[in-house]
Amino acid sequence: MKTNSTAKQGSNMVAVVTMFFLFAMVSFVTNLAAPVGTIWKNSYEWSGMLGNLMNFAAYLFMGIPAGNMLSRIGYKKTALWALGVGFVGLTLQYLCSLVGGGTGMAALVVYLLGAFICGFSVCILNTVVNPMLNLLGGGGNRGNQLVQMGGSFNSLAGTLTPFVVGMLVGQITKDTNISNVTPLVLIGMAIFLISFFVIARLNISEPAQPAKTGKKDAHSPWNFRHTVLGVIGIFCYVGMEVGIPAVLIFYLSDPAASGITENGVAIGTAVAAVYWLLMLVGRVVSSFISGKVSSRAQLTTVTVAGIILVILAITIGNSFSMQVPAYSVEDGFTLAQVPAAALFLVLCGLCTSVMWGGIFNLAVEGLGKYTAKASGIFMMMVVGGGILPLIMEWVARHVGYMSSYWIVVAVMAYLFFYAIIGSKNVNKDIPVEEEEIPNAI
Repeated sequence: MKTNSTAKQGSNMVAVVTMFFLFAMVSFVTNLAAPVGTIWKNSYEWSGMLGNLMNFAAYLFMGIPAGNMLSRIGYKKTALWALGVGFVGLTLQYLCSLVGGGTGMAALVVYLLGAFICGFSVCILNTVVNPMLNLLGGGGNRGNQLVQMGGSFNSLAGTLTPFVVGMLVGQITKDTNISNVTPLVLIGMAIFLISFFVIARLNISEPAQPAKTGKKDAHSPWNFRHTVLGVIGIFCYVGMEVGIPAVLIFYLSDPAASGITENGVAIGTAVAAVYWLLMLVGRVVSSFISGKVSSRAQLTTVTVAGIILVILAITIGNSFSMQVPAYSVEDGFTLAQVPAAALFLVLCGLCTSVMWGGIFNLAVEGLGKYTAKASGIFMMMVVGGGILPLIMEWVARHVGYMSSYWIVVAVMAYLFFYAIIGSKNVNKDIPVEEEEIPNAI
């Protein structure tokens, strides 16, 4: 009996570590698109954000089906499907480097298809890794602890991915193509493949599914004003969260706009990596204060701070610069001059770090039995991470990089409104408790 218990603990530990890696892979796949977009932008100016768009567009189609997969085939099989799909997506992104030497329209099409398929994988993984870690931890405090630790791996990968892409690319030249980042793609493929075989061999106890009554609810999450406004908030927030560092990379990589003439991609991605690092810091701080400071208070504070930071960045622009450390494969570690605007935009990472949790908590407050359906809708609205950055990049090309950040100011202003007014539940007359099923006589 003792041997079996020890074996089970060892099996659980392997599963937990694997889930941590999958948490990291979610961020790796998501944050790979924007820095790789600098390569495609060099060939086709309009294509910089297309990979990011394709990655997030998958959420629109897979948000609710991913949740249905959990209830129909279980956590383990859902995770295996996600890993298999992710491996196919990354394989296509690797193969695009072999099409026409990694350049040209045919290679771009293959890359975009791979990015879209990877989006399906990430959406499913986002749905399964949180509850699976909670399950492996036995729920309660231990389960929540594992989820928080997994989130740290997610933020760490988000910090390292653009930085490593910048190291591999350095400066965009006429010879730069997608093959420059294939080592990183091959590492991702290996992690997906290893994780697939590890999870396939694990014996994971599935949670019991609630019995279905077959009775249709009279209402839905769409009947709650604060939920609908929260759905809009999630769409805008994810777009803003991704758009701030993505456009920043393009800005710093453009010598004409930023004044950086050497290793622009390496410098831009290194600066953007600090943004994701500050998001990690913000989440850690929030986890300590959330027991005493409400979601409404946190969201109000960070939106006001964010508006101030972005307006400062727009106003200051290139008027003065500062030195930051950077690294490239060719030149190693160096100090580079970057516009001061980049500093204020990077500091926004502290503000955006707590917004998802704040918006979600306020939007589902008082939903009761409609919470699960609302969660599926929120997952679909992650598509904003593809649409809003595309709009920002269009504005940046036609009006100017700093001008595109007025969109961020508008989003912050809306989220401030949501925190103080829009998040109030004005539909308390709608019953939200599950109806008891009478016992058979």
